[in-house]
Amino acid sequence: MKKNYRRAYISQAIFFSSLLFSVHGCSNQVASHDEAVTSIKSAVLEERAPQYFAAMAESGPVDDAWLRSFNDPVLDTLIDEVLTSNSGLKIADAQVDRANGVTRQTEVDLKPTVALGAGYQDAEYRGTGSNGGDDAVGLGVSWEVDVWGRVRSGIDGGQEKAAATVADFQFARQSLAAATANGWFMVTISKLLHKFAEEVVALQEKGLEVTEAKYSIGQCTEQDAHLARVAVASAREASQKALTAHGNSLWNLELLLGQYPSADIEAADKLVAVPPPIPASIHSDILERRPDLVAAEDQVAAAFFKQKDAKLLHLPRFTFSFGIGINSLNDAIAGLASGNFAPLFTGSEIEGQIEVATAEQKEAIAAYAQTALNAFEEVERRLAVEEYLLRREDYLGTEVLENLLAYEQTKQQYEIGQIGLLDLLTMQNKWIASQIAELDIAGKRLINRVNLHLALGGSFEEAAASTL
Repeated sequence: MKKNYRRAYISQAIFFSSLLFSVHGCSNQVASHDEAVTSIKSAVLEERAPQYFAAMAESGPVDDAWLRSFNDPVLDTLIDEVLTSNSGLKIADAQVDRANGVTRQTEVDLKPTVALGAGYQDAEYRGTGSNGGDDAVGLGVSWEVDVWGRVRSGIDGGQEKAAATVADFQFARQSLAAATANGWFMVTISKLLHKFAEEVVALQEKGLEVTEAKYSIGQCTEQDAHLARVAVASAREASQKALTAHGNSLWNLELLLGQYPSADIEAADKLVAVPPPIPASIHSDILERRPDLVAAEDQVAAAFFKQKDAKLLHLPRFTFSFGIGINSLNDAIAGLASGNFAPLFTGSEIEGQIEVATAEQKEAIAAYAQTALNAFEEVERRLAVEEYLLRREDYLGTEVLENLLAYEQTKQQYEIGQIGLLDLLTMQNKWIASQIAELDIAGKRLINRVNLHLALGGSFEEAAASTL
């Protein structure tokens, strides 16, 4: 008799298990990532943006591995170091691990829960008066069948959030590499500016010697002597200011590298050359690879799935459980149960969740639009600045040369007494200012090039060139 019951329970288990799988097969009618974001991509990337960037007219492929274009082995080493030592990047990496762990936790809801239990009950404790007892082992399986795709939608939303975290991490890596490159260039620029400031100090000290000698024999006025001393003091103050700026740039770079700020990094003796012009007539779709834009897109998809999940709370939930056990008498005991839960009155709780999810979806869409527009603005501005800085560098090259020639002529006039020291210092200051401006522009061109690659979303690592 017990065997017949046992066969009946097992037959029911097989029937309901088949039913579970067939019903579950209908539960995956959930929108894909592309379906969740198609509308916003067309609205932002196609309707609001031109097909090509407007700043320049050249065309060609964009090389993702921009780091190698600077041909600077020291910079390569620094970026390798910062990627392993920077604390902020380690935090972002831990956030990726956490997001992946949360995703794996949510995926459990889509699978049956299996539990194994065992127990022993003493016969004397039960009051039978006999010695010994009963032991039993049981296996239980429970499952909420995702008929409407609610659980799947929640899982997909979690996966999109995890994908957004990964994209944020990639953007953090790219931003950190760019910051390191810019920091290294600033260290070199500040060193060169301090070196030039020291040369100006030496120049002014030599001028003071000449002026004092002339004053001692009555070839110049006392005012010229005072002006010469002021020029020396001003040059020394400017040199100290440049030295402080160099120290600050070293400390900033060392902080990025995770080192103690001791200003021990040895700067280069000259700036690397600015790489050849980047092709600029690029299809605007290239920005779809930017990690921050990818993250914003994933957040939209996550909000879409969350809203869908909230709306499906109105529909009933179906659960099934199955258990089988063997006691000490080797009797098999099996049971199967099913149930459903349909919300009838929740005090507007579900409506509130839908309202919150809808608001979050609107917020994610607006954030995506703003991120995309910011990306376009960054590229257009960097492309335009690239051209402006190149022109300014050409003009400043001419200005430095002409100021130097004029200064040399003015110095000769001063030495033979045709003009006073004030005229000489005025011309000298023009030459010094133009020389400093030329150094500054050279550094700005390098930094702008790095920022342009970051704006285009290109990786700094060795990879195949993008043809977008």
